[in-house]
Amino acid sequence: MSGITLRVLDGADRGRVFQNLPLPITIGREEGNAIQLNDERVSRYHIKIQDDHTQLVITDLGSTNGTKVNGEDIQLRILRYGDIISVGRSVILFGSRDQIAERLARLRGDDSDPGAATLEPEQLEKALHASSLDFELNWTEDHDLQATLHALEPPEIPERMSPGQAAQLAELLDFLHIRLRNLIASVQVDGKSSRIQLDVRQWQAIVDLQSRVSEYLRQIGNP
Repeated sequence: MSGITLRVLDGADRGRVFQNLPLPITIGREEGNAIQLNDERVSRYHIKIQDDHTQLVITDLGSTNGTKVNGEDIQLRILRYGDIISVGRSVILFGSRDQIAERLARLRGDDSDPGAATLEPEQLEKALHASSLDFELNWTEDHDLQATLHALEPPEIPERMSPGQAAQLAELLDFLHIRLRNLIASVQVDGKSSRIQLDVRQWQAIVDLQSRVSEYLRQIGNP
């Protein structure tokens, strides 16, 4: 199995990306780990990720504060692209953007899921090669809208900002990051069906966040 990618979503090492790591790897606070985290709540050697017959297995190495995958406490578990690993105050996303996109493409082409749209074998193979994470996250059965959303690309950070403008942008993005982090942490994941559950309060929080973003966009467009 080729190397794996891990991205730190939250914690002191937020924003760090570790790519093409050869297996097995350990993650912890001590030097000598493949990934050393600056987190006092992470044990010296906290978790191990290894491959076993084409499957990736994560093991908690008897850590003091435990390990969670998708919000659930674990000792030993199979990892899948897109899973979120929590150790100490650090939150880690498993998989590259392409790997997560491929998993989503397979899920929407899986005939065994009665709630998913089905794809013919040739369509699925084409989707696996052409899919991007931005496309998969915005995928819909409305093919006209699907084609439009496929054009979405993540924007670049504005250049030549003054220190004050950079600070304002950082504050705005930090606000959105914290709101999204809290929403992600509150989601319940069904490991059998690869579906998540939201209660009404969580759904309303997402709608409110979209409302705030739309207001920000209007303020920027009409200064």
